Amino acid sequence: MRMFTVTDPATLEAVADVPDQDTVDARNAVDAASAAFGSWSRTAPRQRSEILHRAFELMLRDRDELALLISRENGKSLADATGEVTYAAEFFRWFAEEAVRPGGEFGQAPAGGARTLVTHHPVGVAALVTPWNFPAAMATRKIAPALAAGCTAVLKPAAETPLTALAVAALLTEAGLPDGVVSVVTTTDSSGVVGAWLNDERVRKISFTGSTAVGRVLLRHAADRVLNSSMELGGNAPFVVTEDADLDEAVAGAMIAKFRNGGQACTAANRFYVHADVADEFVARFGARVEKLTVGAAADGAEIGPLISASALDRVRRAVEQSGARVAHRATTPDSPGYFYPPTVLVDVPASSPILREEIFGPVAPVVTWTDEAELLERVNATEYGLAAYVFSGDLARALRLGEAIEAGMVGVNRGLVSDPSAPFGGVKQSGLGREGARDGLREFQETRYLSVAWPT
Repeated sequence: MRMFTVTDPATLEAVADVPDQDTVDARNAVDAASAAFGSWSRTAPRQRSEILHRAFELMLRDRDELALLISRENGKSLADATGEVTYAAEFFRWFAEEAVRPGGEFGQAPAGGARTLVTHHPVGVAALVTPWNFPAAMATRKIAPALAAGCTAVLKPAAETPLTALAVAALLTEAGLPDGVVSVVTTTDSSGVVGAWLNDERVRKISFTGSTAVGRVLLRHAADRVLNSSMELGGNAPFVVTEDADLDEAVAGAMIAKFRNGGQACTAANRFYVHADVADEFVARFGARVEKLTVGAAADGAEIGPLISASALDRVRRAVEQSGARVAHRATTPDSPGYFYPPTVLVDVPASSPILREEIFGPVAPVVTWTDEAELLERVNATEYGLAAYVFSGDLARALRLGEAIEAGMVGVNRGLVSDPSAPFGGVKQSGLGREGARDGLREFQETRYLSVAWPT
């Protein structure tokens, strides 16, 4: 069997070799998922719930080991990795609880003579495609609702970070998940494997997290089969600070919104709009915090790890060099072979700068000023993306008004974190289709059916 090597982006050292599976393996995984679907979909919701809850407990039991694994293949700090494992486990707990509340309706038809019985059924075999930036959370955010709904699944993790997905699958087996219900296909041939799934009539669902560009390709492919599709795509999150905001809270929120996972998050604050009256003070406080960030390998206790690859590092470098902005504050990077870029605050950013239009996906914070609220909202919404946004204001009513006016699926109001398993995660415009988490996440893996029952009056 062919193998490929997983590399630590902080040290460029080999972490492990994993099977480089192909389209034959992809179809075999669907064979197993299709064979298991009948029995799994008929499994009592309580039994599915108990397996998911056991998986939650096992993830917490192995939290330290999983965090270390994530740090080694992804490069993120141990604090970030530990937080991710805790967050990832919560999807198993949340959907363990949702599994026993499938819902439904029963009522009289308005015209009389019939009763309407509405039920929700598992959509079938689901193909799940996850990115490298949150290898545990992106897997559990899809696996958990699929299993809770009664679906079986085939999962393709990113080639950069397959080890965490394999570890999660092993924990599900330990939790009592039957063979074939979830299969992980590790590969460097993403297009071949996913294409095989999209062309397989037994696959009834595609759930993808990744770039908008790849999402468009998958949607075009899925259209040929009118395939049930969920897409969590790119972002360009604005971070708005009003003149009456608590700057200590705003800076604390900015540190989380921008530098969690080194800025390699679709919800990361991508462009900062700070009112001119407080911009200098905000930049000074924010910059001082940024300069103190430690950059390096997780094993050395660093707060900020490397970018995922050499190409990612080159892309961030070019974005800054071509921004036309001035570097106001910057942390230092270690003298090591890893893909490190210094956390950076940019000022004097031209309104036409490409760095305000493109997803940075790195530890760079461009700051621009504003005075007129109508103009601010026009600039904030002048993007094809609409995933996340952040608003900091001393006036809650104003913050809510701004939050509702911003074209985004999720808005953090006076907080720098929007992700929560109990809340519907997803975007508008070209940031995606559908929602993950909450009750919405379960519905993404279900089909609604109804029976019209003759009911003589």
